[in-house]
Amino acid sequence: MPLTGLKEDALKLILFGGKGGVGKTTCASSTGFYLAKDYKTLLISTDPAHSLSDSLGQEIGSEIKEVKGVKNLSALEISAEKALSNFKIKYEAQIRKILDTSTYLDQEDIDSIFSLPIPGIDEVMGFKTIVDLIEQAQFEKYIVDTAPTGHALRLLTLPELLDDWIKVMAKMRWKYRYMVETFSGKYNPDEGDDFLVEMKKTVNRIEGLLRSGLACEFIAVTIPEDMAIQETERLVNNLNKFGLKVKQLVINNVVEPTGVCEFCRERSNAQEEYIRQIRRKFSNLKTTIIPLQPREVKGIEALDKFSQLLFQ
Repeated sequence: MPLTGLKEDALKLILFGGKGGVGKTTCASSTGFYLAKDYKTLLISTDPAHSLSDSLGQEIGSEIKEVKGVKNLSALEISAEKALSNFKIKYEAQIRKILDTSTYLDQEDIDSIFSLPIPGIDEVMGFKTIVDLIEQAQFEKYIVDTAPTGHALRLLTLPELLDDWIKVMAKMRWKYRYMVETFSGKYNPDEGDDFLVEMKKTVNRIEGLLRSGLACEFIAVTIPEDMAIQETERLVNNLNKFGLKVKQLVINNVVEPTGVCEFCRERSNAQEEYIRQIRRKFSNLKTTIIPLQPREVKGIEALDKFSQLLFQ
């Protein structure tokens, strides 16, 4: 049964995730080929170990580039470090303002704190980049090749961490405001307050998009092996808790039995039991079975053929 529903106009963001090595990048890239036939599409990688360039057979990088040979398709490999650097450049004055007015720290202490990494903020800013791109509306469909399961879950749940960070900063700011109002009777909001409001809006935008059943869909990718199935089950359960419902599952690298290859028959029989297990565990998900390919799926022609397996 092919993947369905991805051409709904309301659906903007499509994420592919799963265990490392199950074919997420191939599925994401092939979906880009499929959707680009009807929509202006942007293919995005958030995996620190980007493989999008290798999959497409052409260099992509941290700036949006048109995919050569595919009309309506562009690609981007997001650099979380670059996103964090841009974040610090843009908001340094505001953050310093909050620390300067809301603490007893001197400038040397503030310099030390500002140079420290904020846990998860680089990944949050990476996802903020995606949300900003969607709001700019230069494309109609946005497909994300996520990192392996643990990293992807951390990425999708980091808005909660950012929200906690904002609450701490806001609490510091509230104490400063209370002191100012107590002694002067009036408080005038400044760039520090503007920063906290903007960051809160960022959290709301990310959460709103991810939890929108109409605008966002997460497609899990797995293979018929025990460890991959267990990891997929953890992924789906955690996504459901987060409020991001998974509706479709791709089972990749399925060996087709042949009458002349004993190894193929044995391998197929072993996989068949795992496929039955997948259907039991994920009975509420629509599954798409993709046969094991004889060659590595890489380059425009191979990805276009693979997209036919996913969608026809």
